[in-house]
Amino acid sequence: MRTMEEVSPPWGSWSVLDDNAAFKVKRIEVMPGKRLSYQKHLRREEHWYVVKGQALVTLEGEVCTLSEGDSFNVAKGASHRIANVGDAMLVFIEVQRGDYFGEDDIVRLQDDYGRT
Repeated sequence: MRTMEEVSPPWGSWSVLDDNAAFKVKRIEVMPGKRLSYQKHLRREEHWYVVKGQALVTLEGEVCTLSEGDSFNVAKGASHRIANVGDAMLVFIEVQRGDYFGEDDIVRLQDDYGRT
């Protein structure tokens, strides 16, 4: 098990809490007014659990709002994005399941930071 990898992209930060062959768990923080890429993954699905803040989620073009205690599933291959629409830091836990969890499994469809 590998743990506690930390990364600081332009929208906030994430750290790996658990990483093994069956799943990967991240703690993700998104700064107010920021959002992740509109993206998809070919080899994993994700489950998000909001622990702090307000999120706007886009899944396959459909939009919904999540609050503290809400959770959301993203199927493998589904286009998705999460944005912080609150005034405080958005914090959520992401559980990834699939056969590969590398960051190179991100297909960016749109990105605010020029990473497409």
